[in-house]
Amino acid sequence: MGDYVAIAAKVSRKLKNLVDELEIKLGPVIRKALKEEVRRRAIRKLEERAKKLLERLPEIPDGEIAKLIREDRER
Repeated sequence: MGDYVAIAAKVSRKLKNLVDELEIKLGPVIRKALKEEVRRRAIRKLEERAKKLLERLPEIPDGEIAKLIREDRER
């Protein structure tokens, strides 16, 4: 099994009472929510990096791209 750490968060007493009343197991809920948020932010960060890289690339006309594709197919 992997290496684990404990995390803590403060929630309102009302929310905690509802969690208890509904018998919600917090561990799976928190893990899922954190994984989803990490995934969203990682994707956003990659998109930002890709955008910056695209801005640095020279503009290649569509005709040139088509020509390069045709040449590559002929090989």
